[in-house]
Amino acid sequence: MKNDEELLNIAKDASKLNYAPYSNFNVGACVLFKTGNIYKGSNIENASYGLSLCAERNAIASGISNGENCIIKVAIYSPNKKLCFPCGACRQWIKEFSNDNENESVKIILEDENNKIKVFSINELLPYSFKI
Repeated sequence: MKNDEELLNIAKDASKLNYAPYSNFNVGACVLFKTGNIYKGSNIENASYGLSLCAERNAIASGISNGENCIIKVAIYSPNKKLCFPCGACRQWIKEFSNDNENESVKIILEDENNKIKVFSINELLPYSFKI
C-alpha cells in the first residue's frame, strides 16, 4: 500500500494533466480505496463553470465506475496554492464514499507552505455532512 508521500506525488503528476483554460488553477488528486486500488484525477473546466469537474470528484468517479465503494485516503495537490483543501461538493463526495462504520475517518493529504505533508480527516473538514 502506498504511503502519504507517494499518494501526494501521484496527485502532483495528475495536476499536470488538467484542463483549466479559464481559471489557470491546476489541481490533481489521488484516491486510495479500501481494496488498495488507486485512481487519479485532474480538474476539468468548462466554459459553463457549473459543468466543471474538480480533480477529487474526477478521481472518485473513476474509482466508483470501476467497482470501488470505500475511500481510505485522498491526496490533493495544486501548484497554484499550498494546502489546497477540497471544496464543499468534493467534501460531500468523499464523505458519501467513506465507511462510517469504521473508527478511522478518511484522511485528506495536503502539502503545506514548507512542502511538508499535512493530514486532516474528512470529519474535521465536514463535521455535519449529509449521510443517510
